[in-house]
Amino acid sequence: MTAARGIAPLLAAASGAAVLVFLGQGFMQGAGGTAFGALHYAALLALVFVFARSLARSGFFVGDITVASIVVVIAALLGLFIFFPVGKSLLAALLDNQGRFAPTLAFERLLAPDIWGLGCFGGGTQCGVAINSVVLATIVGFGTTIIGLVMALAAQRGGQRFSGLYRVMAVLPIVTPPFVIALALVVLFGRTGLVTSWLNTLFDLPRTRWIYGLTGVTLAQLLTFTPIAFMILHGALAAVSPSLEEAAQTLRASRARVFRTVTWPLLRPALANSFLLGFVESLADFGNPVVLAGNYEVLSTKIFFAVAGAQHEPGRAAALATVLLAFTLLAFWLQQRWLGRASYVSVSGKGDAGLPAPLPDGLRRACVGFAMAWIVFTLACYAVILVGGFVKDIGRGDMTPVIAHFKEGFTVEWRDGAPAFVGSAWNSFFTTIEVAAIAAPLTAIVGLLAAYVITRQQFAGRRAFEFLTMVAFAVPGTVIGVAYIVAFNVPPLELTGGLAILVLCFVFRNMPVGVRAGIAALAQIDKSLDEASSTLRASTWRTLTKVVLPLLKPAIVATLIFSFTHAMTAVSAVIFLATAKYNLATVYIIGRVEAGEYPLAIAYSTVLIVFMLTVLLLVQRATGSVKIGRRPLVTGSS
Repeated sequence: MTAARGIAPLLAAASGAAVLVFLGQGFMQGAGGTAFGALHYAALLALVFVFARSLARSGFFVGDITVASIVVVIAALLGLFIFFPVGKSLLAALLDNQGRFAPTLAFERLLAPDIWGLGCFGGGTQCGVAINSVVLATIVGFGTTIIGLVMALAAQRGGQRFSGLYRVMAVLPIVTPPFVIALALVVLFGRTGLVTSWLNTLFDLPRTRWIYGLTGVTLAQLLTFTPIAFMILHGALAAVSPSLEEAAQTLRASRARVFRTVTWPLLRPALANSFLLGFVESLADFGNPVVLAGNYEVLSTKIFFAVAGAQHEPGRAAALATVLLAFTLLAFWLQQRWLGRASYVSVSGKGDAGLPAPLPDGLRRACVGFAMAWIVFTLACYAVILVGGFVKDIGRGDMTPVIAHFKEGFTVEWRDGAPAFVGSAWNSFFTTIEVAAIAAPLTAIVGLLAAYVITRQQFAGRRAFEFLTMVAFAVPGTVIGVAYIVAFNVPPLELTGGLAILVLCFVFRNMPVGVRAGIAALAQIDKSLDEASSTLRASTWRTLTKVVLPLLKPAIVATLIFSFTHAMTAVSAVIFLATAKYNLATVYIIGRVEAGEYPLAIAYSTVLIVFMLTVLLLVQRATGSVKIGRRPLVTGSS
């Protein structure tokens, strides 16, 4: 045993050096080299496992080989598929078109007037894309937070009469492609839209293009991202301890004072998270701006056209992606500064069956009224999409019932005794399901294994490892897409054009959700179960597979649902990675929108929404839900 422990550090150093040499030789060959194949990846993975095992034998990770293997392998995967591509993408901003280091050109790209121009504030026609993006994201961040708070207050403190509608609002963002709302707004408010035509006929109002630009994109993003803010704030309000509010009422505080001095301060973290998510999602959003932005250019669309446009400027795209990533990281930093180190815990292990404090009557009526109006408007937009696939051209007011759009996309013929899927949309639909079905379980496995070692094991660098697993959440999808194009377009990691790069993109883009879901679920499982298993001399791997994983079913199901549905609807990252052979549903729909084929795009969006809603409801029905036992709020009680 002593001899093995003495050899282990040497073996760790040798295997670690072998990994570096293996990768170094591959990258030194350059674009003319040979791409890694399956055997290369298997050998690389074997070397990483040897390195992890040797570290454990050397005394790291408390000598636990399972923990060492999980940490080292996941860290290596994150380094290879997050840090390497993002770093290489940022480095590309410093190179010219011939690949030479050009710092002067890099500064010109980063400081170009079309990025930072302030013309719109000084009487000019427009600002730079960075300024446009920040203005849009700030408006959307505040807007989604305010509207989400109003709806959460109406749902939690406004009575249970419309609780079903609020649940629908919570489900919609999960099953909706990111550009569906933009399509609906064009159908309603475009130059030939339903509302525009109606106003023109009745009041002789001129047909304008007001929906295209900042106003239209802002409205579309508010409709798209408000449900996310609502879910965050709804959960935060549900977690506010009623006993704290009852204590304030006992001291004769008015309803308004209770809300201002007790409820509002406890919502501060949720408000910050809602704004942050709204801000970041707006920055990274590609679907809504590509449909509605018009002349109002933003970073996400500018990056896309720099990669996919006629000029093809990868260095320019990398510079724009750097700016976008900088804004996102700055938003995270400001959020942490604003929250500080204060504690906002209001739910302890003690029983709490108090009544939430009712809202002041005026505020309650205002919240319920606004929430109902907003929900009706949102559902009207979705109704346009659901109806639009079954009429000839809803965008031009031709409501003749047809099924031609579904036939064009989803025709099935019977040939030689077997079904033939000849519709133009089938290829992208099946490819999307295949990619999502592969990526979802991989996301759950990687995320939950990472969560297990973070919450259940003590080892040097645990906090750093947790930070590494969450970095992908701070990288916008557009940046990930550009990074994968730059990093994996040449040997030895030549993955572009294949199915693997799509799967990898989704796995490491969605992995932070699996990590957080696993951490939340493990926090509810007493560590004494692990200790009892260890006392019976079970290995860490046996404890994990026989004790912990069976208790993590809700977290596993939640991660699988999120990963699958997000892979079905994502567009900002994979718009750069899809090909004619491996096309995806959202990319296909965007192509139809750009070609002006709105009816087919609407029909396909309808199919996606119905398919994912069916999957989600079936899973929810099979797994059930968890409810907190508290007395119902009686509206108007004191």
